[in-house]
Amino acid sequence: MAHASFFRDARTPRFVPILCAFVVFSLAIEARADEKGWIALFNGKNLDGWTPKIRGHAAGENYGETFRVEDGKLKVSYDQYTKFDEKFGHLFYKTPYSHYRLRIEYRFVGEQCPGGPGWAIRNSGVMIHGQTPETMRKDQDFPVSIEVQFLGGNGRDKRSTANVCTPGTNIVMGGKLITRHCTESTAETYHGDRWVTVEVEVHGHGVIKHIVDGRTVLEYEQPQLDPRDADAKAMIAKRNGEKSLDGGTISLQSESHPIEFRQVELLPIAD
Repeated sequence: MAHASFFRDARTPRFVPILCAFVVFSLAIEARADEKGWIALFNGKNLDGWTPKIRGHAAGENYGETFRVEDGKLKVSYDQYTKFDEKFGHLFYKTPYSHYRLRIEYRFVGEQCPGGPGWAIRNSGVMIHGQTPETMRKDQDFPVSIEVQFLGGNGRDKRSTANVCTPGTNIVMGGKLITRHCTESTAETYHGDRWVTVEVEVHGHGVIKHIVDGRTVLEYEQPQLDPRDADAKAMIAKRNGEKSLDGGTISLQSESHPIEFRQVELLPIAD
């Protein structure tokens, strides 16, 4: 797949110079960083640098203007849908990353699109260590990736945000391989349409932390492809049996409930 060097074992001697060269090149072509080194992946004006991939459609086809920019916010909207019809979508940033800190500010708004699954009410997220949109099957629901799941409360029950889900992947926690699909964080429940800020600290194949309100709410390591998943299995075969993930694409989700983002920024960090 494209950007294959980001999926090699970081212990391979040739990986370090490749990674360093790539990071330097990436920073040279990115939007201008602020004085602290943060890069705005979303420019507040348009979707430049982003590629949509919606189930049933080719990469680059923004069905129903699902992803759009209005009033300085990146919005996931369904006003042009008559029914959701399992059109799960993702908006991919152009540059893959391996070691970084990602900061996203989001809020859920309005009502779920008709036909959306019950579990997807006030449910979205950001995918990291993902495959590229061009390598996804046309009818593929989710990219092989690690999902930092965003959840909103229903006004009554506990429902933590910044959980982790693993489409086509596995992770390690406490020295044990975790093969269940989702693991809850210790974050609070955020009811209503309030803005929430989630940060993700990513160290390649090493430790990944989910941070909410300045507090680490989930931590895991050794992200890897899951051979039980057909798409991941095909990726493993192309990589000569290598399962470990040390980087990949970043993408925002479309899972049937409207959501807005007003900040998506990234700070590259040293290996």
